[in-house]
Amino acid sequence: MSRRETLHVEESQPKARLDKFLQEHFPETSRGTFQRLIENGDVRVDGQPTKATHHPRASEAITIEWPEPITAEALPEDIPLEILFEDDHLLVLNKRAGIVVHPAAGHATGTLVNALLHHCKGNLSGIGGVARPGIVHRLDKDTSGCIVVAKNDAAHLALSAQFAERTTTKIYHAIVCGQPSKPKHTVKEPLARHPVHRKKIAITPNGREAHTGFRVLEKLNHSALMEATLHTGRTHQIRVHLQHLGCPVVGDAVYGGRPTRAFTQASGYTAPRQMLHAFALGFDHPASGEPVKVEAPLPEDFQKALDLLR
Repeated sequence: MSRRETLHVEESQPKARLDKFLQEHFPETSRGTFQRLIENGDVRVDGQPTKATHHPRASEAITIEWPEPITAEALPEDIPLEILFEDDHLLVLNKRAGIVVHPAAGHATGTLVNALLHHCKGNLSGIGGVARPGIVHRLDKDTSGCIVVAKNDAAHLALSAQFAERTTTKIYHAIVCGQPSKPKHTVKEPLARHPVHRKKIAITPNGREAHTGFRVLEKLNHSALMEATLHTGRTHQIRVHLQHLGCPVVGDAVYGGRPTRAFTQASGYTAPRQMLHAFALGFDHPASGEPVKVEAPLPEDFQKALDLLR
């Protein structure tokens, strides 16, 4: 059964196309997917069919009829992987930005799962089901860095328990707009789905507990390099907590808003994606119990941004 979702335009976008506007609000869905939905009449503005070139105007109601998801077994694809650690039980990858973790609407191929099925020759944990074999946790499409994958069910269960019990170490690096008022911040603000924009997360009094520790590593041009330590693992946690601090992630089209535009104008730098990188991941090995800590080198675009902003 299809699912209907309505997005209310809060501010006119005279220079923005509808397909790009929707992709910014639903970052897990590709712009091409929205173009197909619009062409098929599954996207309507104030109840009327429209075009991808339409410029969203304030107070318009954009209705999206999401097609029924199709669960299908992913196929192996020879996609290069940067492996940081691997043995018979698991592997840790440095995920590149731009690759989706598992198949979903608009991303049936070219995902991390497709690459893993080829690399591991199908030897992955089956707990995640046919669409998510071996996937213990996830990273946003445009976030790079450490991600651990289980090769068997015992490893998957043991690793999942560590994530649930918050005994893992998860450290991220982020380039943020502006410079925080203090060298260290602790944010404990509960998170839940946005009441209107269901693909977004918002700080909500009745939301789930969320705790992030931040510290400034380096001050940059109209920005800063920050380290974020996750004490909980909520969706979009770092991005929303940094937005709360008034220093959203550079290049974050969903949570950046005005600070991102002001940063771009002041610095002259336009980010190709959200500058967020899962730098370090630590856990106990599910078979031996020995501690494992892996660090992912900064990707080229992240390092280039640092060099330009120093």
